Order: sequence, then structure tokens, then C-alpha cells
Amino acid sequence: MFGIHTFLDLIFWVLAVAAFGMCAWALVHAIRTPARAFAVAGKLSKKMWLLILGLATLFAFAAAVQYLSVLSIFTIASVIGSGVYLADVKPAVGEIGKGGGNSGPYGPW
Repeated sequence: MFGIHTFLDLIFWVLAVAAFGMCAWALVHAIRTPARAFAVAGKLSKKMWLLILGLATLFAFAAAVQYLSVLSIFTIASVIGSGVYLADVKPAVGEIGKGGGNSGPYGPW
């Protein structure tokens, strides 16, 4: 029998998997970004972001495999941490190293 609780459990599981995907995406980007870019952009160090995003990915994975509740404080903090990285730090460190060379007013040529 398909009840409302089964449907809600499915929705929360999909949200947990999405949170894990977001945290993993942020962690992979932080790993691939040079440490110098964080310092030039004036953000926390690469080691600190790797620690934050590593723990965020761990807690989001625990929620995705239903070891933790999706609404636990750790899962919510992991989504906030990776959201801050993706919204603030990723664009700032992404701009480092894009200028110079054969760059015109509308981009490289």
C-alpha cells in the first residue's frame, strides 16, 4: 500500500541525494583549484575549505544512505557550507588566472 509517509520518505531521500551531489561537486572543485587562488581571492585557505567540504560531504552521504536524518543539524549545516562555497568562493577563485594573454574586452581571441 502506498501511503503518504512512503511518498514523503521518497521526497526526503531525493533531497538527501541532491545534497550529497552538491557537496561532492563543491569538494571536487575545491580539490582541483590551486591553493594560491584562495589566497589571491581573499578567502579561507584551501585546507580549511577541504576540511569543511569533506565533512559536509560525509554528513550528506550519511543522510543519503539514511544513517542520519535529512533534517538533522549536520545535514543542514553541510548544505549551508557547500552552498556558501558554490555561491561565494567558487566564482571568486574561478576568476583567478583568466585574464592576461590574448584577452580582449569581450574575452579571449
